Amino acid sequence: MNSKEKNPQVMVNEKGERLVKAVGPSAFITIGVFVVLFGYLGSVMGIDKVFGVLMKTGFDVLINTSFYIMAVAIIAGGCSYVWSEFGVIALVNKILSPLMRPLFGLPGAAAIGAMTTYVSDNPAILALAEDPGFDKYFTPAEKATYTNFGTTFGMGLIVTAYMLGLGKDYFLATLIGNIAAILGGVVSTRLVLIAAKKYYKEDRKFKIDANDKNDPTISMRKIRNGGSFERFLSAFMDGAKSGVSLGLACASGTVLVCTLVMILTFGPAGENGEYIGAAYEGVRLLPKLAQPLLPIFKILFGFTNSEVMVFPLTALGAVGSAMGLTSGLLENGFANAHNVAVFVGIGICWSGFLSTHVGMLDTLKQNHFIRLSIGCHLIGGIAAGIFANYIYLIVTSIL
Repeated sequence: MNSKEKNPQVMVNEKGERLVKAVGPSAFITIGVFVVLFGYLGSVMGIDKVFGVLMKTGFDVLINTSFYIMAVAIIAGGCSYVWSEFGVIALVNKILSPLMRPLFGLPGAAAIGAMTTYVSDNPAILALAEDPGFDKYFTPAEKATYTNFGTTFGMGLIVTAYMLGLGKDYFLATLIGNIAAILGGVVSTRLVLIAAKKYYKEDRKFKIDANDKNDPTISMRKIRNGGSFERFLSAFMDGAKSGVSLGLACASGTVLVCTLVMILTFGPAGENGEYIGAAYEGVRLLPKLAQPLLPIFKILFGFTNSEVMVFPLTALGAVGSAMGLTSGLLENGFANAHNVAVFVGIGICWSGFLSTHVGMLDTLKQNHFIRLSIGCHLIGGIAAGIFANYIYLIVTSIL
């Protein structure tokens, strides 16, 4: 052993591996949690049905949800790579660049980060942050917003494509959700920017003056070798492969989280309220716990039943898993198009930020902003849900 952590029970060896005693309190706590959880499920459903329901639900989520998300990711990935190869994303980037300063308080180059993360995932902003041609346009305070800004758009295309695939009734809701996610991101990014400017003692209006038009790193883009047809096939297949990777990355979390959430959310499937051991049966624990908060959620997000609260709670850590819950909520009559608008707004804005923020900030060497970044993005996602709720109500009352 060559060093100790702040926790005296954790040691770090020469390889940087963290070590603890082979047997400790955590083992007994873990056993206790499992005993309590499965004891509770068994007492309500019958212990003979619990494991059958878990396996059937997990299998159905894998086949009908995870693979569906993977298919969406493959198609969206293929399209996004083709758009990038032939300049569509560059065109959209040029259109969006003038909006970056008024909305987010960031230079026009930030539009590249928005497009990159929208067609992929939150950490895509890290590759840009390491590029001097991109990074030089940002002040130290503006660089502190990379994580929140990138997360605002992360998984955007995947969430949008998934929700549109649920049916034409959700087109308007998905569009409103995208707008709300951007507005929520404005809130999150601006809050971080205000605090970061104070931290770095920057003037509120201080910015780096750079001429993007004369910078080849901004005005030019890379293309693949070969003619247009070869470039199209190469981009399309590379994008599809990235979709497979993303789909596989989401699958494990989707199966685990959705199965657990659904068994704690839904009720018995029998005609007389009996448990028959079918997939998606559950004990309705989460709705009971969330019921006291329903009046607040109704004012903020327009939720009319406690079951739909599982979406924003799941989106905190895994938006792919949250997406997987949507079809079940719709099929069981718990959610509608109004809720989908809120789901999209919160889902895209949060993008499972609790599972990526710390790692991203650590990579960017901005650990001192962890609490600020997480707190601001929590507020931003809530704001996105509120925006989606009231924009949907206003638009539908006019139409």
